[in-house]
Amino acid sequence: MSELTFQNVPIKQGLPLVREAMGALIILAVGAVGYFLFPDDLALLTRIIGLAFLVLSLDLVTGYCGVATLGHAALFGVAAYAVGGACVRGITDPIALLLIGMVAGVMIGLISGALITRFRGLPQLVLSIAVGQLVASLANKLQWLTGGSDGLSGIEPGKVFGIFSFDFQSRTAFLFSLGVLVVTFVVLQRGVNSPFGLMCRGIKDDALRAKMIGTSIYPRLVAMYGIAGAVAGLGGALTAMSAGVVGLDGVGFERSGDALVMLVLGGAGHLWGALVGTVIFMIFQHVVASNDPFHWITLVGLLLILSVVFAPRGLVGLVLSLHAKMARARN
Repeated sequence: MSELTFQNVPIKQGLPLVREAMGALIILAVGAVGYFLFPDDLALLTRIIGLAFLVLSLDLVTGYCGVATLGHAALFGVAAYAVGGACVRGITDPIALLLIGMVAGVMIGLISGALITRFRGLPQLVLSIAVGQLVASLANKLQWLTGGSDGLSGIEPGKVFGIFSFDFQSRTAFLFSLGVLVVTFVVLQRGVNSPFGLMCRGIKDDALRAKMIGTSIYPRLVAMYGIAGAVAGLGGALTAMSAGVVGLDGVGFERSGDALVMLVLGGAGHLWGALVGTVIFMIFQHVVASNDPFHWITLVGLLLILSVVFAPRGLVGLVLSLHAKMARARN
């Protein structure tokens, strides 16, 4: 297997099929544990999967490209509204709704990415916030299209493959979302380790050096934003179909902030970090909020402080660092 060295760090080109299969099996195994051990919490688990797509999408632009953004929920929310509107107007096939969510996510991703990635640093961050707030404001004002502050309800998708109905216990929604997550994760594993993905990582590490060797930085960042939009669009579509309602919280600043927190907790620049951070944050938030509804946000803040202090590269980064130290000790 060939390697690309960037800033004296070897980066593997391509992942063996065995590792990709192992990733899919791990996700399926964790999903099976949740399905059989927590049958009464499948709605929560489905919501976690939907948000995992948003955090994976954020990881693509922030963790792999170094694009600072605090308005990423716009991609997720626009797709959710598009799917909800299409479903209310008669398009109920779940696969078709997924495609609508992907297309909507790609479109808003390319549009916002074309604007945000033209700048670096603080202007980039401010623009991302502005884009997110603009989308949220439009979602609130266009009541005839989005339902405004009341949200868009009455979303009832049809049967998956014409066989499995979306049931009240969220069993179909959970299994359908889990299957889409597995396929998406395998594709993203291949993508981030492709020459395109490695060059995006190189742009993040040293944009000047990448430019000096002839890399077109801006088109690649916009393209990655489009891919991230597709991933976030899948999450928005699944969330709209499983919840049956789309509200302003799907495009709000708080959703973007939560996604960034989940990514930092798990570890930016690692697809597994996005998944781990989402699962841990959502479960911790759910458990703490249930037991202490008045002070749960303080405990969540304490968790984040501890994670940043003791694991600045995220939990996955901490595990990889410990594994590397143990390997060096054995040698």
